[in-house]
Amino acid sequence: MAELEKVHEEDILIEKLGYDDHFHDHHHGDKYQSNFINHYIFSMDHKIIARQFLITGIIWAFIGAAMSIIFRLQLGFPEADFQWLKPLLGKWIVVENGIGSLAPEFYYALVTMHGTILVFFVLTAGLSGTFSNLLIPLQLGARDMASPFLNMLSYWFFFTAGIVMFYSLFISTGPFSGGWTAYPPLSALPQASTGSGTGMTLWVVSLVLFVVSVLLGGINYVTTVLNLRTKGMTLWRMPLTIWAFFVTAILGILSFPVLASGFFMLTMDRAMGTSFFLSEIFIQGQALDRIGGSPVLYQHLFWFLGHPEVYIIILPAMGLVSEVLSVHARKPIFGYKAMVLSILAIGFLSFIVWAHHMFMSGVNPFISNFFVVFTLIIAVPSAVKVFNWITTIYGGNLRLNTPMLFAIGFVSMFISGGLTGIFLGNSAIDIQLHDTYFVVAHFHIVMGVAAFFGMFAGIYHWYPRMFGRFMSETMGKIHFWGTMIGAYAIFWPMHYIGMAGVPRRYYRFDGFDAFKHFTELNQFITIAAIITFGVQVLFMVNFFYSIWKGKKQTKRNPWGATTLEWSSPIEGVHGNWEGKIPTVHRWAYDYNKDEREFVPQYIPMEEGEEHGEDMH
Repeated sequence: MAELEKVHEEDILIEKLGYDDHFHDHHHGDKYQSNFINHYIFSMDHKIIARQFLITGIIWAFIGAAMSIIFRLQLGFPEADFQWLKPLLGKWIVVENGIGSLAPEFYYALVTMHGTILVFFVLTAGLSGTFSNLLIPLQLGARDMASPFLNMLSYWFFFTAGIVMFYSLFISTGPFSGGWTAYPPLSALPQASTGSGTGMTLWVVSLVLFVVSVLLGGINYVTTVLNLRTKGMTLWRMPLTIWAFFVTAILGILSFPVLASGFFMLTMDRAMGTSFFLSEIFIQGQALDRIGGSPVLYQHLFWFLGHPEVYIIILPAMGLVSEVLSVHARKPIFGYKAMVLSILAIGFLSFIVWAHHMFMSGVNPFISNFFVVFTLIIAVPSAVKVFNWITTIYGGNLRLNTPMLFAIGFVSMFISGGLTGIFLGNSAIDIQLHDTYFVVAHFHIVMGVAAFFGMFAGIYHWYPRMFGRFMSETMGKIHFWGTMIGAYAIFWPMHYIGMAGVPRRYYRFDGFDAFKHFTELNQFITIAAIITFGVQVLFMVNFFYSIWKGKKQTKRNPWGATTLEWSSPIEGVHGNWEGKIPTVHRWAYDYNKDEREFVPQYIPMEEGEEHGEDMH
């Protein structure tokens, strides 16, 4: 702590050791911030935009999780009376013989919306949008993003996409119900089901707007990383968070337009009579005049985005966890270069494994072998990261506070969820497990829960940087343990029932002799989900209460971190630093070096001092 106090006394060094980019003199600072609407709503300050992404993502996470609770109630207690939900769900609660149950078509709509919301609006925009915006300029020593205006547009396209998706929940035929992957023909024929009509049209419009948001943001992030690094900030001195956001942005720029092209063709099939994805379709005994298309083509287009999307979600979480583990273990990150190279390898390999989602679609088995091999190879850079995280923790002076607990929990979830991926990456085994709850359990743990753990670690760690206050540690630890135990209680039993052959996407199982003996296990999963949801409500209370009533941040660098974001003023000025921007002299992980607990990046190298792992 003595070293920490020393750095607080040396805050003036930031001014002395920085360089002047002449930005502060002509920036529209005070005039810009004097207008409430410009400052907090149509803001072009990356820190405010980060808060907008985060709060919007939290609201969507609550909506998506609440949907999962409703359909889990139906799965766990199919004989129960749900008329008490009628004031909320209206006609979608069907009453027969005095007992109310969820309408089957609405069950599928809830599952579809739950997947869409969590994958795109929460774990893509909420996670990457928040922390890329917050940390890229601050950790690189930039005044703001390369284009603050496009950055603002990125958020508002996301917000507009959310409004369109939210509106689709209230139309008379219900929201889209063809699954979050939107496979044809359910998605390509408005007459296929009630949920394939206007709800599907709004779903496509919403996601096209979302793609525009991702592209605007991604171009900004890549340009900022390449062009706006402060003096001395070489690529090999960047924190792992920035490497993760940088590769994530590239993945989004390359893969999301492919999904958009699929959506445009899908819209033409729906509205213009084309048959990109349709062939030999019969509805009520009548043949449609649609031949020559292939629904498998849509699957290729969707999963060419869909698998990079897995890493668009998990890479930012990996970057955040790497930073949090190093700061709170008070140790340099182990194997920095290997960590960077593994991020790059994951980004490259993510583009050549997409068809492992399609082993059941009739693709040539010899082609499947190619995707099996690369699916298993992509486990190697992931294993490198896991090894380095564990080695960073080992022997460290651990602070087991809330961000550190969530970071360690992330490693646990990533290992346990990733191991089950080895089963599904093998086409011979996947054919048996593909349409079962085993798949649901695997991707929820490794992509859903693990990504949330990384996001929570980031929120608790950088909350002072965003709001100038701390969240409650007591409520945070209750949140961690409740989420950790609850997540395993929900998803580990799903592996078991999946191996037993219980199929996913079914509305209820009590009518099947083969599956009805899993009723009690389904009830256990549902109760665990309800309790875990309650713990997330506690997090929301903690989050919003702490914005106004949390313990105030009194020191610029409360965690004793080395990266540049903790060198800017607590109040968060527009332009990030008053006066000069700090100059970088060392890599991002100088902890416990030469009897100093930590050395920030802006402290010059002393005579005879060795560089860290920054290739200089």
